[in-house]
Amino acid sequence: MAGNWKMYKTPAETKAFFETLLPLVAQSTHADMAICPPFVDIAAAVEAAAGSRVAVGGQNCEYRKEGAYTGEISAPMLKAAGCSCVIIGHSERRQYYGETDATVLLKTKAALESGLQAIVCVGELLADREAGKTNDVLTTQFDGGIAGLTPEEFAKIVIAYEPVWAIGTGKVATPEIAEDAHKVIRGLVAGKFGADAADKVRILYGGSVKPNNVKGLMEQPDIDGALVGGAALEAVSFSQLVNF
Repeated sequence: MAGNWKMYKTPAETKAFFETLLPLVAQSTHADMAICPPFVDIAAAVEAAAGSRVAVGGQNCEYRKEGAYTGEISAPMLKAAGCSCVIIGHSERRQYYGETDATVLLKTKAALESGLQAIVCVGELLADREAGKTNDVLTTQFDGGIAGLTPEEFAKIVIAYEPVWAIGTGKVATPEIAEDAHKVIRGLVAGKFGADAADKVRILYGGSVKPNNVKGLMEQPDIDGALVGGAALEAVSFSQLVNF
């Protein structure tokens, strides 16, 4: 269960969040948990989460290690700051900041090289779904952004399926719709990396996951967790997702 805070919360709010969350998930050993706050909150999150099972991650990283790239943060910097994972290729990064499948692959490799687990995002727009192109989009994103990994690199990533039309809109892919897409992704993995890799890879669902719909999603055989936006901003609701 991973929370993506997007552009919300100050360091003080981050500290308060963890003070509330940690007692609520102290016994939650059934799931890996991560919170990905804005860069300015990472230090506060790492300090607040110390000694707990809640990991801290970044929301993006630059694929180059250092240089004259104003405003960018590298994977080694995230690792040094205490992060253990990073979101790569989120739909908002693709939509607003020109992220491509090619940069997703470069960033994923950079993250893995720095010892971070990469949560690699794929998903279609509403127009794609309405045109019946969901599988084509997922295949293109997989081929361009994930298939270029070595088997050893692939074994260290998590995939997140996020239908763009369901992110922050209140529209949720039904468990069956989400399951169908997850099954397609798992099939792509099997075709490229083999059946064992397809069985082992964790594929998260992201798209308006809430405490009232998480159970139906998690009951699907190919949905292994969630990448959560709004519901991860409140400690109680995030704990309810973890403990569904």
